[in-house]
Amino acid sequence: MLFFFLLTIRMNVTHRPFFYTVCCWLLGLLLLTSTVSCSQDQKAQLREALPAGLTKAGGAQPTLDSVYIVKYMAAEPKFKDQIEWAKKFYRERNFRLGWFRNHEIVPQAKTLISVINKAADEGLDPKDYNTKDFDKLFASLEAAQSDSTKRNALEKEIDVALSGTYFNYASDFYRGTVDPRSVKAIDWKVKRNKIKLHKALMTILRERESIYGYYDFEPLHPEYDRLKKALADYREIQRNGGWPTIPAGTRLTPGASSPAVAALSARLLGQAAAPAPAATPAVAVANKPGAPAAGAAPVAQVYSPELVAAVKEFQQQNGLKADGIVAGETLRLLNIPVSQRIDQIMLNMERWRWIPKKFEPNYLLVNIPEYTLHVVEEGKEVFNMPVIVGKTLNATPVFSDKMEFVVLAPYWNVPYSIIDKELRYKLASDPHGTLNRLDMEVVKGWGAKATPVDPSNIDWSNLTEKTWKYTLRRRPGPKNDLGDVKFIFPNSQDIYLHDTPHDELFSQTKRGFSHGCVRVAEPIKLAEYLLRDKPGWDRTAIMDTIANRREKYVTLPEKLPVYLVYFTTWVDEDGKVHFRDDIYGHDKALAKEYFD
Repeated sequence: MLFFFLLTIRMNVTHRPFFYTVCCWLLGLLLLTSTVSCSQDQKAQLREALPAGLTKAGGAQPTLDSVYIVKYMAAEPKFKDQIEWAKKFYRERNFRLGWFRNHEIVPQAKTLISVINKAADEGLDPKDYNTKDFDKLFASLEAAQSDSTKRNALEKEIDVALSGTYFNYASDFYRGTVDPRSVKAIDWKVKRNKIKLHKALMTILRERESIYGYYDFEPLHPEYDRLKKALADYREIQRNGGWPTIPAGTRLTPGASSPAVAALSARLLGQAAAPAPAATPAVAVANKPGAPAAGAAPVAQVYSPELVAAVKEFQQQNGLKADGIVAGETLRLLNIPVSQRIDQIMLNMERWRWIPKKFEPNYLLVNIPEYTLHVVEEGKEVFNMPVIVGKTLNATPVFSDKMEFVVLAPYWNVPYSIIDKELRYKLASDPHGTLNRLDMEVVKGWGAKATPVDPSNIDWSNLTEKTWKYTLRRRPGPKNDLGDVKFIFPNSQDIYLHDTPHDELFSQTKRGFSHGCVRVAEPIKLAEYLLRDKPGWDRTAIMDTIANRREKYVTLPEKLPVYLVYFTTWVDEDGKVHFRDDIYGHDKALAKEYFD
């Protein structure tokens, strides 16, 4: 550099501008070659700092406009729904190209194409996203490097095509292929994932930071990721011929013997039963210590302790009583084809795409087909308990809301449907006697302002829902259908959690007995937990209030999110896959939309 500087001084003044330009060019080249160890981002910044003539292809990077974007995407049916996302994305970058840096395609473009080609791993169809032939477009771009006009036109086309492809895929991957709110039979009113796809794309292109896994096209929930691994495992089983069918009518108890044991062993342990030993003289076998008596069944046909343990684990993972007996419901579930389980896994992966991208730190989650309430604090489950959900005809709805009150010693307000179907004629013939036997009363108004009404003044025989102006309620106490506690998250469907006097129902494995509300097995434990930060409301205060039989609303210190969801399969943290029956037919309704 010093040599060039001195030489410049000695040169004729008229030659200095030219020589100065040459020096600057050589200086830029030296700086570029000295950054071999720099990061890719540093290199990109350096290339952008150089004069346009020093880029790979030369010339300024082309830019877009909204007319071009809309026209291009509207011409492709699979891009039409993504136009607004594309407009937001390019508007935020002043219509600069997103997938090019100095005429070079960024690495994320090839990553996107690779992800789309593996969409089947997500339960999605790659054909839905392979809209453009990028290999052909990239080849055309390479051939057009000497023609800046043609090159720039191709860069614009490729950039919008890549963005449209991303939004098309990401919309399904992060938001679901089915809109659950548009199909009534799916019944899913949980708040949706509000992901902003144009921001997610900026994250992928390393133009913004995010706490979510958009950088590497990652799922948002670990529960989804575990289902994805299960999908791969079950597809491997399917490629290998599936699992064997246990003969119809089989009944096995521990220690029994049956030819069906071989199929059962292959089904649960992934192996055929050991071959029967070669024939041995009866006397020699009988004299061998520990040998089975003459005429005993071959070892391969004995329902062994190892296999019994495997059956019990299967029963537990499928929501059955873990008694080790193979018959009836256990046999039915063992013989469900692997293809059906694969479909079930895919449907539940779809539901996880509907879930908000992040749960609150603390929340309650009721998984209806599991008949279980999960209490989550700081992202970790602190305890769970069995619940009773609605009958098929009184299905518990799927939605989310926020819990606000714990009600101790609650009244039970009898729904008009029960008055109409079960109580009307009894009340018409003997209003006072019927109410006394049921420990009920009729009132006008609500809460502390409710006033008693003489039931004999009501025309029960001709009563209609329109003319019913009162409240029929059961008083707090041992007969109350809500038990000692109810938990309110105000909603238009009048659904809440509550206690029940019928604790014996929790011993059932399938607990669809309610009229829609959710009955909890340990209401006092739940109340104590929810009021743990409420001064003056320890367990003693809770129990004393209940004993007084006077209804008391206690406001929670903070509103607590509640999710009533519907997952018929999930994978626990130990990697075990759980399945449950589609008790309300929501899987069936979703399958029609998802697979058709």
